[in-house]
Amino acid sequence: MNLMSARSSLMTAIAVGIVSTLAAALSTESLWDTGTFSILGFDPQTGEVGGAVQSRVFSVGNGVLWADADAGVAATQAIVDVGYGQKALALLRNGLKPQMIIQAILDQDSDPLPANWSKQGRQFAVMNLKGEYAAHTGPKATEWAGHKSGKFATAQGNILAGSAVVDGMISRFEETSGHLSQRLVAALEGGQAGGGDKRGQQSAAIVIVKKNCGVWLHNDTVLRLQVDDNPEPIKELKRLVDKWNERRPRAVSPECKP
Repeated sequence: MNLMSARSSLMTAIAVGIVSTLAAALSTESLWDTGTFSILGFDPQTGEVGGAVQSRVFSVGNGVLWADADAGVAATQAIVDVGYGQKALALLRNGLKPQMIIQAILDQDSDPLPANWSKQGRQFAVMNLKGEYAAHTGPKATEWAGHKSGKFATAQGNILAGSAVVDGMISRFEETSGHLSQRLVAALEGGQAGGGDKRGQQSAAIVIVKKNCGVWLHNDTVLRLQVDDNPEPIKELKRLVDKWNERRPRAVSPECKP
């Protein structure tokens, strides 16, 4: 073998080694941050349904919370497939019970990225317009991961300090009076007091819906707020929610019943 051939063989071997190393890294590393805690809640007095979320990721509200006044609400998180949100709302519109929806969506998941984005790590929750709900935490969701049931509320999270996070969320939701928005934010405060996301804080969001009961005409969104990048996103979300509650806008749609 001459010098040129030897050099070419060496360069090829190095290139193959680099590609193999990169492929191995990509197969084991997460494609995106995942830690999140959320709550879905229902107010039987007003008929409003909604959810709130906090995470150490940018603009968490864009991928976690899903709501439709003709269906209910859903939260999709952990090793997330955002498509779960729209699927859950569609099945809610068809009248399926939340527990059946959970199983149906998991069964339909083809698990396209099992090596580094496994369906076994998905976490999601579904609630209908009656406040009935179900939640799922996959066995490969990053610890600590789990969910907690309450009366008209379900709390769930992953990469948390521990079970005190979801316990605190349910406790604060049930102990707090006032509008659903205030109870949902109080739940986030309870989760943060329990240790929150182990990596810290960055963004938070809230959404509440009821048919035709949003401000202006024929608007189903009672309230939707996002804090996309803030060192204390729950505190800022609470400030906005309190501001909204000071002069809570009334729907003009005659179909909206208090």
